Amino acid sequence: MNMKKMMIMLLAIMLVFSFSNGTLAAKNQPVKKDIVDTAVAAGNFKILTAALQKAGLVDTLKGPGPYTVFAPTDAAFEKLLKDLGITANELLSKPDLKNILLNHVLSGKVMSSDLKNGMKAKTLAQKDVTFTLNPVKVNNANVIKPDIKASNGVIHVIDAVLLP
Repeated sequence: MNMKKMMIMLLAIMLVFSFSNGTLAAKNQPVKKDIVDTAVAAGNFKILTAALQKAGLVDTLKGPGPYTVFAPTDAAFEKLLKDLGITANELLSKPDLKNILLNHVLSGKVMSSDLKNGMKAKTLAQKDVTFTLNPVKVNNANVIKPDIKASNGVIHVIDAVLLP
């Protein structure tokens, strides 16, 4: 009888460890999608992803990075298009499109917890952006969803397009 009880206890302990290890493994899974794939999967960055393709920046943002991307939503781009009185196709044809997009990218991974009020950072367009807190903003754009992790950096969703 003792042997049977020991086997049951051993089996119970193994079950507990297998469940806890599975849970821990799921929590520690690395992020598999890069910045571009993460943006595409979100579904509200269609204009941004089309612009990245047109400007030839997809391979860059699929690269090793790390990068920090301030990603304007489709609504942010639509507001810009309305303000400028142009269509999405006209925006995608602008000669400075690549520079506009690079103004949304920092080299390195900057999480929202790294930001300080008044902090400045240089974008890949070689322009400074300024951060304010409470609410969190980059220049005049509100950060509406921070810290979306990607395999090669982080995305912060913003409600306006950052023009250089």
